[in-house]
Amino acid sequence: MSHKAGFVNIIGNPNVGKSTLMNAFVGERLSIITSKAQTTRHRILGIVNGEDFQVILSDTPGIIKPAYELQQSMMDFVKSAFEDADVLLYIVELGEKELKDESYFSKIKNSPIPVLLLINKIDKGDEEQLAKALELWQSQLPNAEIFAISALENFGVAEVFQRIIELLPESPPFYPKDQLTDKPERFFVNEIIREKILLHYKKEIPYAVEIDTEEFFEDDNIIRIRSVIMVERETQKGIIIGHKGAALKRVGVEARKDLEAFFGKQIHLETYVKVNKNWRSNKNQLRRFGYNQG
Repeated sequence: MSHKAGFVNIIGNPNVGKSTLMNAFVGERLSIITSKAQTTRHRILGIVNGEDFQVILSDTPGIIKPAYELQQSMMDFVKSAFEDADVLLYIVELGEKELKDESYFSKIKNSPIPVLLLINKIDKGDEEQLAKALELWQSQLPNAEIFAISALENFGVAEVFQRIIELLPESPPFYPKDQLTDKPERFFVNEIIREKILLHYKKEIPYAVEIDTEEFFEDDNIIRIRSVIMVERETQKGIIIGHKGAALKRVGVEARKDLEAFFGKQIHLETYVKVNKNWRSNKNQLRRFGYNQG
């Protein structure tokens, strides 16, 4: 029996539903999802295995014009997604008309590999809006196959996945068949805590935060975790902790619940807050947190 395997990379503007789609394909919550832009900072692989296929999906940060070193590094992850893809998924939401960066759009337009253009969030509009969107994108990207989907409602997702499998090259699997992702456990601890901060804090705070899980000890029935929440300034530290520590406690309680669901075990979670000045602009710090690919 022949076996297909390949890399399917998901790109698009911030907040169009890339992470929701990947989680719908994988059937697990690998990518954190919030309504805030720039939720995804890394390139995260999700692996879907069947008897005769292995689909390696890659969720990437939303395309932006970088303003500081961290954002530049995020865009480097997007660039790499063009380099090793067997199939490119370009996601737009209903009503959207352009990609935030013209140079990426021309890359998609001239892509030598198959491009599936997914018009997402069609549950938010009507038939007339969808007809206009189909017409617009067919003229903009004549080389792409277009699908109308709702990743959140799981509408059209199975059809896209079926088409992906058809387009994949014949190849043995790249990863063991029981593997779900390329990221270590600590990465998901960091992401789940960061998601809670994105949900509960406003303005600049979530973007100035990085999580560093210093300890991860797993016993038969409990995992003990110690994580540090890094901020850039003293004032941010006070906001994260909150009055009498209430804000930090809420983050810890909610993160622990999600971690218990993710790992299927009891979790003991300790969180601390430290100031790490201007880490977003420091190449050494970014490398330490897994951003710089050089």
